[in-house]
Amino acid sequence: MPSHKDSYDFHDQVGHLLRRAYQRHASIFQEAIPDSDLTAAQFVTLCAVKETQGCSLNDIVKATAIDQATIRGVVERLKTRALIEVLPDPTDGRKLLVRTTPAGIALIERTVPFAKQVTERTYGTLNAGERVGLLFLLRKMMELDSE
Repeated sequence: MPSHKDSYDFHDQVGHLLRRAYQRHASIFQEAIPDSDLTAAQFVTLCAVKETQGCSLNDIVKATAIDQATIRGVVERLKTRALIEVLPDPTDGRKLLVRTTPAGIALIERTVPFAKQVTERTYGTLNAGERVGLLFLLRKMMELDSE
């Protein structure tokens, strides 16, 4: 008969808890952001492109941690909405450069105050020390990938 310490309860697994926390965050984002067509992935992509104007798809993947296949769809939807433009790299015809348009920058500026509220609501009742601790631990977990 297996002992209690050998049992596996998915409710207590880090991956399950991270996914649940992210699902809660995504739900808060969709509810709080006035542009109902803008997803969290699209917003972070738009912000990453604005931060590094003239970036490649690989740069966006690195900045957002969104996989290559998904980022292509996100970029396509942002391009369809004229929030970004995709142009050939003048120095390398095989590469594409992605830039935010004035409409994309305006959307970011309108959305940031709501995004700050989303962050606040995602933290919920965590106190200042817990917030710092959470960010520290999440960043530390991410660093394991770069070692």
